[in-house]
Order: sequence, then C-alpha cells, then structure tokens
Amino acid sequence: MISGRVWKFGDDINTDLMMPGPALYLPERERIRYIFQANRPGWVDMVRKGDIIIGGENYGVGSSRPAALSLRNIGIGCVLAESINGLFFQNCVGFGLPGLECRGIHAAFEEGQIAELSIDDFTIRNLQTGAVLKATPVPPQLVDLMCGGGIFPLLEAQGLIAPLPNVDQDKAAAGFGEDHP
Repeated sequence: MISGRVWKFGDDINTDLMMPGPALYLPERERIRYIFQANRPGWVDMVRKGDIIIGGENYGVGSSRPAALSLRNIGIGCVLAESINGLFFQNCVGFGLPGLECRGIHAAFEEGQIAELSIDDFTIRNLQTGAVLKATPVPPQLVDLMCGGGIFPLLEAQGLIAPLPNVDQDKAAAGFGEDHP
C-alpha cells in the first residue's frame, strides 16, 4: 500500500521541467534541488517522503534524462497520471519509482488530498471523497522492479554488480531533513 499527499501537475509535463538541463551534470545531492524549479519554485522543500504526483496526459514526455530517479530520491511514493510517456515509464521501472496510468485520476483529486494506492489490485482511493479508481495493471515483474528499488538493487542482489554508494549521505549533504527520505 502506498499512501501520500497529492501534488497535481497538468498535461505534457516534460522531463525538462522535472530536471532542467543545467542540473544534469551535477551530483545527485545538488541535482535534486532543481526538480520543478522552473514551474514550481521551492517545491522540493515542501515535498515529504511518500507524497504522490498526479499528472495529466502524456506525463514525462521528453528526453531520457533521469527525472524518475531524482523524484524517487526526494521521496515521491509514486506517479499516477492519465497517461505516462513510454520512455518516462521505462525510467520509472529502471529506477524504482512506481508509475501507473489511471483514466480519471486528474479529476478525482485536488492537490493536498490523500491518495492511497493498492499495488496488489491497482486500485486508487481518494481518502477524502471515497472515490475509487482502477489503474491500468502492469506485469508483476515490472511491479517488482518499481517497488523493489529498480534494476540496480536487483543486479546487486544477484551479485552481478557491486553495491552502489550510500545515497543517504548525498541526501544529508543536500540539506534534506526528516521529511525527506
């Protein structure tokens, strides 16, 4: 079960808005400070671990930049959208950020309400209104990757790659407090 406060974004939110080009070459601890800076300045300081992004049509359009990784690293619990761009969805799977499509999701929530996602049956509930929607199911292997941290933890667990450096130290250096992962 994933439950969190909702942040709403509209249609065609591209990866350039999520992760501006100049930030791409910064270390992750600095890069995450730029998430949505162009259209939601200061947003990263308001996000809490487990918060949920709800998007409109074609969420994540654009380049293959690692915006899903940075969203995961600031603690976003999942991305729910009317439709998700295929490349962004692949990055959600690879980097371990649950991302699901759900028709009617944008109209079913107001920003700040609490969404609850059951990944077992792909249902999404608005805890304030009681509305229940059904997300488009994805194969169990992809769910396992999204909910298990992505491809790197899987490869580490199988002994195919060495463990990655401790990201928690990077987050602490970025100045994130207890509200962030």
